Amino acid sequence: MDIPDASRRHRRRGFRLSFGLLLLALSPVPLALFIAGRSDFDPAPFPADFLQPSPAAETEHGAMLATGELVGEGKLPGPEDLAYDEEEGYLYTGCADGWIRRVLLAGEAAVEDWADVGGRPLGVALSPDGGLVVAESEKGLLKVSKERKITLLTDEADGQKFKLTDGVHVASDGTIFFTDASYKYDLESHFLDFLEGRPHGRLLSYNPVTNHTTVLARDLYFANGISVAPDQNSLIFCETPLRRCRRYHIRGEKNGTIEEFMENLPGFPDNIRYIRDNNYLIALCTERNLLWDLLMKYPLLRKLKFLLGSHLANIPPMRNSGLMRVSLDGKPMAIFSDPHLSLVTSGLQIGKHLYFGSLHENHILRVDLTKLENVANK
Repeated sequence: MDIPDASRRHRRRGFRLSFGLLLLALSPVPLALFIAGRSDFDPAPFPADFLQPSPAAETEHGAMLATGELVGEGKLPGPEDLAYDEEEGYLYTGCADGWIRRVLLAGEAAVEDWADVGGRPLGVALSPDGGLVVAESEKGLLKVSKERKITLLTDEADGQKFKLTDGVHVASDGTIFFTDASYKYDLESHFLDFLEGRPHGRLLSYNPVTNHTTVLARDLYFANGISVAPDQNSLIFCETPLRRCRRYHIRGEKNGTIEEFMENLPGFPDNIRYIRDNNYLIALCTERNLLWDLLMKYPLLRKLKFLLGSHLANIPPMRNSGLMRVSLDGKPMAIFSDPHLSLVTSGLQIGKHLYFGSLHENHILRVDLTKLENVANK
C-alpha cells in the first residue's frame, strides 16, 4: 500500500477541523441561528447502522496522479460519467457546458464535440441500437441517435416531474434503468439533499417499446449511479449519503425486491459500472473521515452547515477520491485513489487502463494498471 505522508497530514487536519466544528456547534450564535432558521430544510437522523466500520480492500493504490496522464485536458469540462463504444473506439462523456463529447482513444486521444443536449448531462449509457441515453439533470431522460438526433424520452413518473435525473444504464433488451436522485433538490442545491438526510430519491425504468416509465423503488437516499448485472437479472444502485449500494432484482423469483450489496463504503459512491473479469467499479467522490461522520451523525451540525454555508464552504473538504473495484457479490478488491483527487464521479477499465471521470475537472484521468503493478511489486 503506497499512501503518501500527505494523507496522514490530511487526517490530522480533519481532526482539527472536527474539533473546530464542534466548538462552533456549541457556541450561542449558531444555536440562535438554528432556532431562528426559517426554511423547509429539516435535517433528520440517518439510519443508526450507517457509521459502522468500512471494509478494507485487498489492495490499495494511493498515488493515481503520480502515475496517470490527463486525457483531453482543457477540452472536457466536468466529464461526469463515461461510456465506451468498443466497436468504434470512442469514449463518450457529458460535460458541464451541455455538450456530449467523445474521445477517440487511439493515437493522441482526439476530442470531438458530438451533440449539444444543453443543461447538465450526468449519466450516459450506450443502447443496443448504437444510440446514447443521457440523464440530463433537469430535462429528464434523453436519447441521442447515431445521427445525433436528440429526443426526450421521459421527464416524469406517476405525475411527479424529475428534479435531478442522475444515473442511467441500459439492459441488453433495451430497457433503460435510471435514477431521479431527489424530487426536492435540483443539481445546484443537491448538497442540501445530503445534509437533510431524508429519502427523496427514486429508481425507475423506461420501456422504449411502450414509452412507459415505471417507478421501481421510492424513498431512496440520493439515488445515484446504476449498473445492470452481467446476467441481466438484477441491477446495483448507489445511495450516496449512506455510503451504500443495493441490489434490485429485475427478473426471477426475487423480482421487485431489494437486498444489501455493499454497506459502509470507505467513501461516498457516485456512479457504478460493471467491468471485465466479473467486477464492478464504484466511483468514490470523496473519502469517509471523522469530520464527515460527525456531520452526518448529528442533524444539528447539518443545520448549522446549512445556515452558515458560505462560512463553512470547505467543511468537510472533498478529497482522497478515487475508484473501488468490487466483486459481483460486493467484496472489496482494490482501491485506486489519491489525496489530491476530489469528486471522482465515474470510472471505466478499458484494456490495461483505468479512466476516471469527474464532476469538476477539465479532463479525464487515465492510469496504466501495469505501472501500478510494477510499483506494487518493487
